[in-house]
Amino acid sequence: MADVAATPSNVASDPIIDDGEEEESKEILLMKQRVEEMEREANKLRELQAAAEKAERGSAEASDAGVPMETEEDKAAADSRSVYVGNVDYAATPEEIQMHFQACGTINRVTILCDKFTGHPKGYAYVEFAEPDHVDAALALDNSLFRGRLIKVTAKRTNLPGFNRGRGRGGGGYRGGYRGGYRGGSFGYAPYRGRGRGRGRGF
Repeated sequence: MADVAATPSNVASDPIIDDGEEEESKEILLMKQRVEEMEREANKLRELQAAAEKAERGSAEASDAGVPMETEEDKAAADSRSVYVGNVDYAATPEEIQMHFQACGTINRVTILCDKFTGHPKGYAYVEFAEPDHVDAALALDNSLFRGRLIKVTAKRTNLPGFNRGRGRGGGGYRGGYRGGYRGGSFGYAPYRGRGRGRGRGF
C-alpha cells in the first residue's frame, strides 16, 4: 500500500485588510488631532483673556491710585472759583457756554447738569475758572443774552455736608439731587410729592 501524505487541513492565510476600515481609522485620527488643536487654542484664548483682565484691573487700580480723592478743601476751593448759570438753553453745549464766558478769564471746566433718570439737561450749568478773581467778571454777565435767553449768573455756593438732607425744599433741593443722589434733596422726586398722590403718574 502506498503511503498517502497527509495534507494539513489548516492553511495559514494572510489577514485581509479592508480599505474602508483604513480610511475610517485615518479620519478618526484626524478628528482627534483637530479636537486636540481646538482644545489647545481654547486654552490659549482663556490664558490671553485672563491676562487681559488682570492687566485691565491693574491699570484701573493704578489710575485710581494715581488720582487722589478730592477733599472737602479742594471742593470748597473749586466752588470759590465757580459760578452757577441758570436758565440755560437745553440744547446748549459746554463749548458754547465756554465761549460766552471766555472773556472773564481762563476756564477750567464747564459742567452741564443732566437729569439722572432721563439724561436730559436740567437747564443750568456750573463754570469753574482758574482764579477766584474771574468770578467777579463772570457775575457781570448776569441777565446777559445766551442763545436767545436771559441767563442767571450767581456765585456757586459750597455744598455743606448734611445741610441738604431735609425735604428737598428751597434752594437746596437741586443741589441735593446733583451731589447726593437719593440721599440728598432728591430733586427727581420733589415735584412728585408736590403734586399730590393722585397725580404722581403724570410726572
